[in-house]
Amino acid sequence: MQAEIITIGDEILIGQIIDTNSAYISKALNSIGVRVNQITSIQDDRQQILQTFAEAADRVALVIVTGGLGPTKDDITKSCFLTFFEDTLVLHEPTREHVKMLFATYIQKSPTDQNLQQALVPSQAEVLHNAHGTAPGLWMVKNNTVFVSLPGVPFEMKHLFQNEVLPRVMTHFKRPFIYHQTLLTYGLGESSISDRIEAWESALPVGVKLAYLPSFGKVRLRLSASHSDESFVTATIDTLMGQLKEQLSDIAIGLEGQTTMVEQIADLLNGKGHTLSLAESCTGGALAREITAHSGVSSFYRGGLIPYATDLKIKILGIDPALIAAHSTVSLEVAEAMAQSTKKLFGSDYALATTGIAGPTKGDGEGEVGTVCIAIAGPSSVCAEQFIFGKARERIIQKSVDKAFEMLYKEISKI
Repeated sequence: MQAEIITIGDEILIGQIIDTNSAYISKALNSIGVRVNQITSIQDDRQQILQTFAEAADRVALVIVTGGLGPTKDDITKSCFLTFFEDTLVLHEPTREHVKMLFATYIQKSPTDQNLQQALVPSQAEVLHNAHGTAPGLWMVKNNTVFVSLPGVPFEMKHLFQNEVLPRVMTHFKRPFIYHQTLLTYGLGESSISDRIEAWESALPVGVKLAYLPSFGKVRLRLSASHSDESFVTATIDTLMGQLKEQLSDIAIGLEGQTTMVEQIADLLNGKGHTLSLAESCTGGALAREITAHSGVSSFYRGGLIPYATDLKIKILGIDPALIAAHSTVSLEVAEAMAQSTKKLFGSDYALATTGIAGPTKGDGEGEVGTVCIAIAGPSSVCAEQFIFGKARERIIQKSVDKAFEMLYKEISKI
């Protein structure tokens, strides 16, 4: 079974907002055996909306439309539905009462006539209750194609889709079972991985697909298949994933959705009763942010510093000015000294330090933009590596974070 997603709004096309709704909807539909074969973003233009509706209806059984359901004149999706379905508006009293309740509870004033017009819906529509907003969702059918209209506000859309749309899709359509497993790997590029598993990949059963999803020093490998027999496709993919993990055991971290690099590091540190601290210069707290995004990290994470300025590296971490003068702030020697001082300062078993030139200017560092030094001080030794991560600041920082975690994971695994 196939579906399409249509997002309506000039704000998407001019880059004012990012379309996160389509990613959410695609993932949710895929989880119940519905394949999204096209995502279309269009402007708030009546003729274009109607043309896009007609084209989608000829291709798929399910069309999900987001955006354009607000109370202002530029929100024209509902009126386009009226034209497309040759329908008229009727008052939906439960929605009217809901709008009045929202205004009384959260705004402490009466809704305007324009706000109350949200309760006018196409007569053919099944109204989907929007518990978190004034614009209800709509479920309409034309020539065996289901059209679902949802508000564009992500929080409202997600709640509606999860609670109102998915149950109806699962009841209305006969669907195959689609199953995915995604392996997380670090430290090897997609072409190198492809070379290593070439023979295995070539022998994959018909209907099983392997996708390479690379980003910033890590590659996700997604195995997927669909079948009417859920137990068969699940057993097939699980078996193949076991083979893949065995072939890539030196770089495999675990399965997406079940673990992350930070969780793997946490398991290793907690298993040994060891702790971690950070000194982040060029990463500016990005390492700490990823660590503290997980609950329970206080079991191993002591804390961190962001000694961005050179004088703070000297005053807080006690880095010898002569060392900086001899090697510059961006050097293996200074990175090692930062890690050792941080380990001592926090009383941790491990300390991870970063220093680099994230650009676009060099600041007080020497060397080219993109130069990053990462050091780890452990229970009995210290190690450091230098990298060149290109010219784009955001990429340099993210690559530094990924490489730092990769190095830390490998270092902790040694003992």
